[in-house]
Amino acid sequence: MKLYFEEYGRGYPIIFVHEFESDLHSWEAQIRYFSRSYRCIAYNARGYPPSDAPDAQAAYGWESAVHDIDAVMRGLSIARAHVVGSSMGAYAALLFGLWHREGVSAIVAAGAGLGSPASDRESWSRNARALARTLAARGIDAMAEKMAGHSTRIRLKHKDPKGWQEFVERLKQHSARGMSNTLLQCQAVRPSLYDFQDQFSQMPVPVLLAVGDEDKPCLETSLMLKSTIPGAGIWVCPNTGHAVNLEEPAAFNAQVEGFFSAVEGGSWGHFDPWKQSASSYEKSTAAPLTFDEALP
Repeated sequence: MKLYFEEYGRGYPIIFVHEFESDLHSWEAQIRYFSRSYRCIAYNARGYPPSDAPDAQAAYGWESAVHDIDAVMRGLSIARAHVVGSSMGAYAALLFGLWHREGVSAIVAAGAGLGSPASDRESWSRNARALARTLAARGIDAMAEKMAGHSTRIRLKHKDPKGWQEFVERLKQHSARGMSNTLLQCQAVRPSLYDFQDQFSQMPVPVLLAVGDEDKPCLETSLMLKSTIPGAGIWVCPNTGHAVNLEEPAAFNAQVEGFFSAVEGGSWGHFDPWKQSASSYEKSTAAPLTFDEALP
């Protein structure tokens, strides 16, 4: 599987993981800002050209989305990084924190939790499969505006009509096959984040949860994660839908920058991840890098 990536800037690395309806271009406002002082890497998930978009559904899975973060880091010889994810990317970033915690120093999870509450599970899976069939039959061009006009998306159109139109045009360029397979093998079948509560309660990774107050499907899950993950904080952005980083890029950047500064300064939450005893982490073959040691 070949994954397309772009990187800009120098310094401590940040990995950006995009949402289902977008690609690495959704992080442009963040990369322009953070590449002034960080090494910023954004990549297209499998199924999103110019990354590979294979026909076989077996090539797409929620586990693969998590491991692809690790593959990108290994391919770029990055031992440890901050990871920023949106929606589908936020789900992968949180699971990456569980499975590869020695490789992540901080997580930003924006719009995490679609389909996770028990009341949403059945409809989420059913709707994901229905959209997959429609994409396969009609193509992305016919569905883009309807997908971008969802109740959790419409705020972007009201706030930034040009930005919303650019979002729609980029969406039309995606692979209908890749998105359909992602829906069937990743979105529709991935476990609820509630299923990982016990593991999250033991995860010693600083986390910033970002959610719009009009992103109702994600508010409940974000509050659960806040109460479960020891090092989690939550930022609720007012009058905002699902794509927080697109709707309110300046506010999002400010919150993330403050979070990174607090983590790197050892003042985030109730613990300093850089001074945690080795017993707090799962054993790994190599000691985690400090920020200074990770710089090129």
